[in-house]
Amino acid sequence: MDINKKTLVLGASLKMGRYSNLAILSLVQNNYKVVGVGLKEGEVKGVKIYSGKPKHDEIDTITLYMNSKRQKDFYEYIISLNPNRVIFNPGTKNEELELILAENKIFFEHACTLVLLSTGQY
Repeated sequence: MDINKKTLVLGASLKMGRYSNLAILSLVQNNYKVVGVGLKEGEVKGVKIYSGKPKHDEIDTITLYMNSKRQKDFYEYIISLNPNRVIFNPGTKNEELELILAENKIFFEHACTLVLLSTGQY
């Protein structure tokens, strides 16, 4: 994966210790470009966290950190960003969204972003 490509952390948390927060820190540490979308606006390690559904260009990967129920409100948003892939982290499995992604020819995988980064498979 090209580190110049941007990752959007969907379900980003400002709280230290949350997996989405740890993923942001790990992505930054591995020199990836990162933006976040979460419930509260703020900043994590220099990464801007937006609320709502802000427009972003050139999103390569969306890594999900919200349960399937909360994802429903973001289906159109995810498709509108036209990512190359979506990562379903543990606890985010959603067969309905998987079908929508497949229909839109967007690759998805069930994985842990933290593990992918730590093993050089991101």
